Amino acid sequence: MKLLHLLFGLMLALCSAVTFAQAVDINTASAEQLAKAIKGIGPTKAAAIVKYRETTGPFKSVDDLTKVPGIKSKGLEKLLKDNKGMLTAGDAATVPAVPPVHAAPTAPVMPTAPATPIAPAKPTTLPTPVAPVMPTAPVTPVAPAK
Repeated sequence: MKLLHLLFGLMLALCSAVTFAQAVDINTASAEQLAKAIKGIGPTKAAAIVKYRETTGPFKSVDDLTKVPGIKSKGLEKLLKDNKGMLTAGDAATVPAVPPVHAAPTAPVMPTAPATPIAPAKPTTLPTPVAPVMPTAPVTPVAPAK
């Protein structure tokens, strides 16, 4: 009876481990995630995968892993056999291109405050009008003396 319980417990543990295993997207996973989740990938190969992805862009399929230095077609076959259904390349069209590691990080751009409107210039005052010169009464000609 104990043996039956032990076998049953072992089967449950095995099933739960398979249930919690998730596929790893080679286009988005970090080197640490690749090394931990994929059997047959160590830290060196995981770093090579990430470096290749950063320099050339996202993988179109899992088969593109053969383009990574150090991974041959037979090695990829073994990886796929050992990790059935665990490797995916996601949707390469939706994966953003990652800037190369050697590029200097850029600081986030802070939005600028809108420019303060310039106050209108003080209107110039018109000069005070000069009072019109009032005509004087016409001078009557003086008649010549006789």
